[in-house]
Order: sequence, then structure tokens, then C-alpha cells
Amino acid sequence: MAERCERLVASLEAREGARGGPASDAPIELVRAPGRVNLIGEHTDYNEGFVLPVAIDLEVWVAFRPHEEPAVELTSLDLDATASFTFEGIAPRDGRPLSWIDYVGGIAWALREDGLPIRGFVGVLDSTVPIGAGLSSSAALEMAAAQALLGQAATMLPPGRLATLGRRVENRYIGVNTGIMDQFASVAGRAGHAILLDCRSLEARHVPLPSGIAVVACDTSSPHHLEASQYNARRADCDEAVRILCAREPSVRSLRDVDEALLARHRDLLPERVGRRCEHVVRENARVGATVEALVMGDLDAVGRLFAASHASLRDLFEVSSPELDALVAIAVESPGVVAARMTGGGFGGCTVNLVREDAVDAFRDAVLREYPRRTGLQPSVYVTRAVDGAGRMVKPAS
Repeated sequence: MAERCERLVASLEAREGARGGPASDAPIELVRAPGRVNLIGEHTDYNEGFVLPVAIDLEVWVAFRPHEEPAVELTSLDLDATASFTFEGIAPRDGRPLSWIDYVGGIAWALREDGLPIRGFVGVLDSTVPIGAGLSSSAALEMAAAQALLGQAATMLPPGRLATLGRRVENRYIGVNTGIMDQFASVAGRAGHAILLDCRSLEARHVPLPSGIAVVACDTSSPHHLEASQYNARRADCDEAVRILCAREPSVRSLRDVDEALLARHRDLLPERVGRRCEHVVRENARVGATVEALVMGDLDAVGRLFAASHASLRDLFEVSSPELDALVAIAVESPGVVAARMTGGGFGGCTVNLVREDAVDAFRDAVLREYPRRTGLQPSVYVTRAVDGAGRMVKPAS
């Protein structure tokens, strides 16, 4: 961590030196925000249900000098690209091509729209969150940028408020109808724990992860593109189910309010496709609670069964898996020491999440790197992660 801080500070100072002009008196500040992997609870967040994500040590870092001008200039070290915007010039994307800087501009727009004072800065950005893998690189960038824009004021905001603003960026600025899980996990993570989040009330409980078990994400190298995928169509199906069910059961405000008995009473009213979507969400919400109970009790066999049921439901009922995701799950199931495996994230590519006994991690990695290319022709990436604290400020290393 100290080495990364030093490298970012040195990169910023080198860029400032190359630009010439008088040096700023403002001290360099550092912020970070983690990506996330979701253990279980997929496509339940925007249905006001339950999720169980983990903030992981794949992170976005920003080193910057704040200034009084209403503008941001940021250089991505990964992309070797510099972009900028002014506060007065930012507006929802409205069909223009999407750029990485839109997530920074979007959170600035949302913070200003919410009446929060923000400051400009010049900075450099580094990230270890793989783009397009379903590990929430965009949410991590939004939450890191929020820390830089707000300064110390960020520490005064509850996680739910920052996460809500991040969701507003995705929904209204970027144009993807995601839920609140990714941003909440990035800002509210706790080392060694998952987060049981009620996406309606935003009440959260930190659930200890079992000792001796590693959380391993395997990337299909078949990136998902939420905006270009059928993600919004899946949400529309869920909204249609709510409209139909609410006509018979006025208490139904979202699929959170539907249980299996209610669904059984009115299943014949739902178009077949919409009924399948609804069935997944109803059962997935129940699986989240059952997984938390199993983790607390140390019943890893039950966790494995719940993960398997979730993956099958996402594949068959919600139809967001892919041959690549299915292949990775199959390899995991065949690997000794893998406790549980399923697809994670929005789907249509991206990652699987695997709970693996620590003494079996190396063998599992070898199996994935050997078998997955043989079955798919693609080269996977394997990330052995740690659960970490949420977004915040870092201490600049001493000169």
C-alpha cells in the first residue's frame, strides 16, 4: 500500500513538473475505493431485495491536489489518458459515447445536484479493478472520485447517501438501470466481512467470513457490457411483474414484497418470461438470508448448495449466464477444496465467485488456467481477494 501511494504521488509530481509554472501550495491527498464481488443476491438490489457483497482488495486509487477552480483534470495511468471537465459543463450523457471520465463527471454532477459543496482538483488515477469483469470498476471509480471531490466532508456522509448518489449517476447520467449494491459495498466494506444489505431500507449488517476460506473471482475474459446488454430489459421485466401483481395485491411495491405463496396465487397472470424473472428474484432473496444463516453456523455444505441453486436460477430463469460462466462454474464444481461457486454480477460475461479452502487455492487456480482455455478458447484471469474496508482517505507517505 505504501509503495502504491509513493508511486502515485511521484507520478503526479512528475506531471506537474512537466507542465511547468509555479507549484501549488496545496498538499497532495490520496483516496481509494474498492471494487466488490457479490457472494449471493443477484438482480435483487434494484428490486429492493437483499444482497451479500464483499468489498475486495482490487481498488481504485487517486492522488490529487485540490484547487478552488470548478474543474477537474485527471490522468488515468492504466489508460495513459488525460481528461477534464468543468462543473458547469457537466450534464447527463444523453447518447454520446461513454468515456471513463463520465463516471467522475457523473458523481460531480450528482453531488452538486444534491446541494453538496465540491472542489476541483488535478490528479492521477490508478486501478487494479479489471474493467468489464463485473467487479464494479465503475462504482469504485465513482466512490473514489466522491472522496476527492468532497474532501473531509465525505467522512460526514452516511454510506447510504453516497451510494444513492452513485446509483443516480448510473441511472440518470450514464443510463444503466442498476441498483445500489455496488456503490454501497465500495463505501461500506469492512475487512474480513461480507455486507448483508437491505436494498429498500439500506440497513446493513456485517457478516464475518469463515476462516480458512478464500474468496476467488475468476474472470471469463468475455466482458459484460451492461449498457449494450439486456440488463435494462431484465429490469423492465421485473417492473412489469410488479405492475401486474400490484393490480391484485396493492401491498406489492416491488418484487421484494412477493413471496412464493403470492407468486403461486397469481403466476397465471404473468407472461411466461416475466414469471420466470419473478421466480428467480423471489427465491434469490430467500437464498441470501439462508446463506447468511449458513455462514454464521459454519455450514459450508449448505452454502455450496445455495450458490449452485443461485447459478442455476440465473442461467435458466433470469437467463443472464453464458457458456463461459457455466464452464467456469463446472470447473470449480469438479475441483477439490471448492466450497461454493456461481456467476456473480450482472451476467452476460464477467466473473464467477468461488469460496475455496485456502490450502486448495493453488490447485484450483491451476485447474482454471488449464481447463478453461481448453473448453472455451479464452484465457481466464484468477483473482484471490481479501475483504477490505470501504472507500476513504489515505495518509500521504512522508517525503
